Amino acid sequence: MREYRYCYGVVDAQTGDSFFLIAVGCNTEWTNEFLRQVSQAYPDDYILLVMDNAIWHKSSTLEIPSNIDLAFIPPYTPEMNPIEQVWKEIRKRGFKNKAFPTLEAVIDKLQEVIQGLEKNVLKSTVSRQWTRLLFEYN
Repeated sequence: MREYRYCYGVVDAQTGDSFFLIAVGCNTEWTNEFLRQVSQAYPDDYILLVMDNAIWHKSSTLEIPSNIDLAFIPPYTPEMNPIEQVWKEIRKRGFKNKAFPTLEAVIDKLQEVIQGLEKNVLKSTVSRQWTRLLFEYN
């Protein structure tokens, strides 16, 4: 039987601060949990979260906390989603050409890599001119 884990993540393009959640599902229920935890971690901040058009990101049951707004990239443009480059960096640092004996070993490695991500690297990885313009607009 295959087991899966999913990693949700956000990075502040201005500071490099980040928040990640390893979850057992990738659906509206887990997206709600992720948004709730991000909101609670940064209760005094206004968060403009750039997201793709996954069906669970647009569900009628999606619960968006009051301090979070969503900005959607155009459909089928993962290259425009800043977090995709973070996933690429995580794969490069911990998962390229590696096999793991257990799911727990994968999760441990993921946590290790996430904890080792430097703020300046994250900031430069997700910073885009168009995302900066979103902040100027809002």
